[in-house]
Amino acid sequence: MIQRVTVPSLFAPPTYSHASVVEAGTKLAFLAGAVPLDAEGKLVGEGDPVRQAEQVIANLREQLRAVGSDLAHVVSTDVYVVSSETAVLSAVWDVVEASGLSAGPHSSTLLGVACLGYTGQLVEITATAVVPEGAGS
Repeated sequence: MIQRVTVPSLFAPPTYSHASVVEAGTKLAFLAGAVPLDAEGKLVGEGDPVRQAEQVIANLREQLRAVGSDLAHVVSTDVYVVSSETAVLSAVWDVVEASGLSAGPHSSTLLGVACLGYTGQLVEITATAVVPEGAGS
């Protein structure tokens, strides 16, 4: 259902693929950005991008579950981190990698940005996933 492509003539990515190919006719879920808010809408991990990334992954799991999918079926993500420091971006990426998202591996872009939508928010992840055949939504 999902073909993950690593292009031999390009730099070998450590934990992501260069492209993900999904056959036409497959059900896809395009998810809004997962954010580091709890069920009551309160920010989790104020000032801590790693803790926020953990909450974002937990929320992403819930979004995927709600549409009948899971982390293993994610084909693409954009990971936004409020920082211009490579070490901070790497620390957030370590959380993404440990989450199971890299098991695919999926196609991803990691971005350092100036700000995100919620006060104190440091991390957000958008995702596209395959919804396996027979899964409810």
